[in-house]
Amino acid sequence: MSKNLVIVESPAKAKTIQKFLGDDFQVMSSFGHIRDLPKKGMGIDIENQFNPSYEITPDKKEIVGKLKVAAAKSEKVWLASDEDREGEAIAWHLFEALELEEENTERIVFHEITKNAIQKAISQPRKIDKHLVDAQQARRILDRIVGFEISPVLWKKVRAGLSAGRVQSVAVRLIVEREKEIREFIPEPFFRTIGFFQSKESALFKATLETEFTSHEEASAYLNKIQKANFTVAKVEKKPGKKSSSPPFTTSSLQQEASQKLGLSVTRTMRLAQQLYEAGHITYMRTDSVNLSEEAIKSSGEVIIKRFGNEYSSPTRYKTKNQNAQEAHEAIRPTNFSIEKLDIEPAQAKLYRLIWQRATASQMSDAKIEKTVVGISNNKDKDLFEATGEVILFDGFLKVYPEANSENNILPQVKVGETLNFDLIESTEKFTKAAARYSEAALVKKLEELGIGRPSTYAPTISTIQARNYVEIGDSDGIERKYQIIQLTNETIETKQATEKYNSTKKKLVPTEVGILVTDFLVNHFKDILDYSFTADVENSFDEIAKGKVNWSQMISDFYHDFHPNINQVLEKSERVSGERILGTDSVSGKKVIVRIGKFGPMVQIGDSSDETTKPRYATIPKNMFIASITLEEAMRLFQLPRKLGEHQGNEIEANIGRFGPYIKFKEKFISIPQTESPYSISLQIAIELIKEKEKIDAPISVYKGFEVTKGKGRFGPFIKWDDFFINVNKKYDFDNLSHNDIQELIEDKLKKESEKVIHFWEKEEVKVEKARWGRFTLSQGKIKIELPKETDVENMKLNDFIAILEKNKPKKKVATKKTKK
Repeated sequence: MSKNLVIVESPAKAKTIQKFLGDDFQVMSSFGHIRDLPKKGMGIDIENQFNPSYEITPDKKEIVGKLKVAAAKSEKVWLASDEDREGEAIAWHLFEALELEEENTERIVFHEITKNAIQKAISQPRKIDKHLVDAQQARRILDRIVGFEISPVLWKKVRAGLSAGRVQSVAVRLIVEREKEIREFIPEPFFRTIGFFQSKESALFKATLETEFTSHEEASAYLNKIQKANFTVAKVEKKPGKKSSSPPFTTSSLQQEASQKLGLSVTRTMRLAQQLYEAGHITYMRTDSVNLSEEAIKSSGEVIIKRFGNEYSSPTRYKTKNQNAQEAHEAIRPTNFSIEKLDIEPAQAKLYRLIWQRATASQMSDAKIEKTVVGISNNKDKDLFEATGEVILFDGFLKVYPEANSENNILPQVKVGETLNFDLIESTEKFTKAAARYSEAALVKKLEELGIGRPSTYAPTISTIQARNYVEIGDSDGIERKYQIIQLTNETIETKQATEKYNSTKKKLVPTEVGILVTDFLVNHFKDILDYSFTADVENSFDEIAKGKVNWSQMISDFYHDFHPNINQVLEKSERVSGERILGTDSVSGKKVIVRIGKFGPMVQIGDSSDETTKPRYATIPKNMFIASITLEEAMRLFQLPRKLGEHQGNEIEANIGRFGPYIKFKEKFISIPQTESPYSISLQIAIELIKEKEKIDAPISVYKGFEVTKGKGRFGPFIKWDDFFINVNKKYDFDNLSHNDIQELIEDKLKKESEKVIHFWEKEEVKVEKARWGRFTLSQGKIKIELPKETDVENMKLNDFIAILEKNKPKKKVATKKTKK
């Protein structure tokens, strides 16, 4: 047995660290937290200074047992969990649960998993920082109190099964308020005028009129006025400028940039970053700091000079604005700047390269640019057209981290007084836009601006509000509208009509009707808890506890003193809510028509459940309609669905609205109805055309080993289907023109990956362990499928371990009982 036991949170981290330590050290994993408040009951003694009752979670009892045995046989135990508050709390819980002795226990922290960092940490141990533990404990206890006391109020006053959370409910409020703002927004039209001019060298460039017009009449009058105008260059201004690189990534900025550039969700970004950190590729990924160590600045500078030259190097020390930044005092960066790319799983490799680019660019010289502004006047009107251009004279940091707007817009060489010809001048109708819905990354940015939450809370907060069905990730094709274009060409003016789509969204956070109802209730009755500044102040209190300036139990006591009395008051005095609106009366039955949230979501109801003569009729409200705005006419139309259109090939065709919008159903197929048609009016002939088009798309494109190959586009992009396998087709292939060789390659690659999965046999059936899309592993045998806990060390588990899990989760057989006659 090794003299030293090192305990970390994850098996991947343990495996990496074990490589750097000799035979005197054994590295084991706790698989995250080992203790928590009990699932049943509050687990907090309110009367005894909010003393928590922690218990070892059931799935960790075996792990704790193994760690106890290993600790008892070791001369010294090193607690090496992460260096933030949560990591400090994990170390403290291990110390308590394993019943360790202080003189034989050391706490070590490191910001990166490299040999130097680990050895340095071993040489500089410390004791557990109880202030950091108290800060994490205060957060956990406060969140438990809020959730435990408000949730039952929601069960009684709104609907059973609902829950509330201190940070989560505030995040939902942000999304709900933005949605209401969008729904209430009325677009205002205006006209923007652009001219396309030619210089003496016949170079064509465009310029925008300084003035915008509020109506078609104003825009037309202006174009009539300048119809025979002479255009000349009124000014040419050239100004030197520069662009500076952004600082290296914090948790928040990494989440935002990974969303924008790689299309990753916040949760996936953090999971990939965790994997990169545990493998020793990057520094710790939960941090508010933009600071880099002196060692990092030096090593990045050496790489920059070697690759690009001295003129590209500009060592920079960034200062973190947030005075209460996380305890991880360095930004996210590669542990080795000389490694630009990694030969690892593609998503991890892309995120690593983004981190490398940003950190390297932060230590590079500014980009030097030249801005040019050309003003164009005419002899009929005083307003100027203005053209702007930009030339990059020295690329600097853009060499490794190009920006979206860093493309050159070069203007032709023109002189003041030079006459210009215009090719076209057009005034296009535009509309003011409502604020955009939040993406996950935009929500993180807003939470950070308001001081709500900390790096470790962003991803779980966003996951939780979606899991609770308060918020959904929504895509919308938008709504079509007409707009006008007034064109002046060759001294003639013509108005054209065009169409565009607006309010289209992709991967935006949209509140559900339940989310809106719960938020409105909480804002009305728990205004302080849902207040943005209050939530931010609570975070500051946690920071003060971490510094040892505030007593955690006193802070909780002050909060509870004001919070608890309000719970009883709301229970006694508030009315039950269901979002109910009375729309009017059904003209046929004469019964009341109401909309409300039912057990399965928003719905329309005709009649009252108290009426014993006739039962109420119900219809589901689709996602593109809302309880707050649906009209009586729209509600009554929902009862026309599903609508039978007729038959085709002896099978009935039906039109309806479902989760993903309007569709027609034919046999077992669901075919989307285009925006130009409505499920209430689509004809049988058009429905048959859509069916034939769908059948043409679904027709086999090839045959491989006796099985047909079809293709389609799904939630995760284009795919081919072969022998019950769905195989994603990446951008390497031309999806519209897949060759037989392409198809063979895709199938063979899929079969190779399948063969590499962990497979055993038990009771004549395969036992498979597969990695799902969301990163967790699933264990399956026949029809049984079990999601394994995220801390499961799949690689080191034996068949007997899998069999034990299967036995435990097998569905219980029903025991038949005989009925006896009386």
